[in-house]
Amino acid sequence: MHEPTPVFFHDVQLEFKPLYEWAFGERIDHPETTARAESIRAALLEDGRFAIRPPQSVPLAPIRQLHNYQLMTLYNTATELPPEQTFYPSVFPKSEQARPDPTNIRHAGCFCFDSGTPLNAMTLEAASWSAACAYEAAQLVRKGEPMVYSLSRPPGHHATRKLFGGYSYFNNAAIAARYLRRSGRVAILDVDFHHGNGTQEIFYRDAKVLVVSLHGDPREFYPYFAGYATECGAGPGEGFNLNLPLPGGCDGSEYMRVLLQHALPQIQNFAPDYLIVSAGHDAYVDDPIGHFSLTRDDFTTLGNHLGRLGLPTLVVQEGGYHTPTLGSVVRAFLKGMRGEDP
Repeated sequence: MHEPTPVFFHDVQLEFKPLYEWAFGERIDHPETTARAESIRAALLEDGRFAIRPPQSVPLAPIRQLHNYQLMTLYNTATELPPEQTFYPSVFPKSEQARPDPTNIRHAGCFCFDSGTPLNAMTLEAASWSAACAYEAAQLVRKGEPMVYSLSRPPGHHATRKLFGGYSYFNNAAIAARYLRRSGRVAILDVDFHHGNGTQEIFYRDAKVLVVSLHGDPREFYPYFAGYATECGAGPGEGFNLNLPLPGGCDGSEYMRVLLQHALPQIQNFAPDYLIVSAGHDAYVDDPIGHFSLTRDDFTTLGNHLGRLGLPTLVVQEGGYHTPTLGSVVRAFLKGMRGEDP
């Protein structure tokens, strides 16, 4: 691959700045900072193998087709918050008697599954442009570009049709997959340390979209309620969802063994027309949230294996929170996908 790899990113994605989150009753600095995208962008800007461009427009129709109108209404409600105010859902009603009102920001817990994913006046705009990156990248892939990278921030793979959480508001990879599945079969490989419960739920009954995920064992790690090996799809989608949970501390050798013995054969048997990689880099050894031990060279090797599949590929950024090295790790992964060795 000799031509520069197209990269999509919009500056408005940096306008959303959550300061902290609540984790197990403690207030901590929020990991999903603008420094993540800035680190990646800086690493790719200095490398002539990548060409960064902004998406041209927000794909309103594809976003609305994927996500519940009440969720969209809630995000619009949040745009009316004062610029200095951030709202953290803290009440999560389970009663069937609840009457959630998305025009009341205090009802946000009806549409959310954790207390670490806040809303403010810029959430909707930043998340919309994050989705736009994935959507326009998918359009390029459909037109014949061999690989495109979407620097999507905030991330998306935890967002379901009706709920947000896990720092995710719109499911960027799912929006891209729904677009690509109109012209062929789509395989989504999620390599984020945390299971993409949103992506799984959206395509759980879909035989045209295969979802494969390598992630930390949900008995120990977020999101806890999804990502088990017994979750294989349902109805027409039965057999088209593969979860490969791994124990904390998993190193590159074990990770590649599972990838080569289980994940890639499943993808090859499915014979997709397109591959989407939900590329979280929180499996990196120094990541403050992930609990695997992959090195930078491991990510290059991972990229090599995926690139050898020879499929038109969209890479969508998900997690990765060790900002001092995140840019170099992402660049190493993308270089691997381009066919360049460590």
